[in-house]
Amino acid sequence: MRHEAVVIGVSSGGIEALKVILPALPASFPLPIAIVQHRDERSDGFLAEFLNRLSGVTVSEPEDKEPLCAGHVYLAPAGYHLQIESDRSFSLSVDGRVNYSCPSIDVLFEIAAVVFAELLIGIVLTGANADGAQGLKAIKARGGLAIVQDPKTAQTSSMPNAALEATAVDYIADIKQIAPLLVQICTQTGTLREEAYGNGD
Repeated sequence: MRHEAVVIGVSSGGIEALKVILPALPASFPLPIAIVQHRDERSDGFLAEFLNRLSGVTVSEPEDKEPLCAGHVYLAPAGYHLQIESDRSFSLSVDGRVNYSCPSIDVLFEIAAVVFAELLIGIVLTGANADGAQGLKAIKARGGLAIVQDPKTAQTSSMPNAALEATAVDYIADIKQIAPLLVQICTQTGTLREEAYGNGD
């Protein structure tokens, strides 16, 4: 199966996690990646610029109506829910907080699950609340692939644990294993080694 997009949710400890994952992706990575990192709503665009300097893939904050492009990483702007339309373009919403957060991981995941169904990969990383758990459940319910950071290796384990409690997942992985796992899945090269990544079923 050829997947079409990746969504990632992360909160407390997220900058360190993204500093591991994004630089490990090749510039030729074939899918768009949309990320919600919980941030103060007054934050500027520095985080995207910082991650872009570290990474081979391009990292930026999307504009409203901007189309998703392969190999591009999109970081939800502070203070906006990041959503994906049926035409594979982004929309930005200033609706109220969901799970005490704006942007909310669940908002992105649940809408992306409708748009991409079984062609979506969802990833929940370190974080201090339960945002993303129901969104990952929605991704699995529509046939998508679910990956969760191993709670034992997360800076804050609440979010990975909540995701694992909400739904069965396909892989539980150490943070350093997630980028290689994504490359294997998305390029269909090599054989996925369950003993290395951990099967979540």
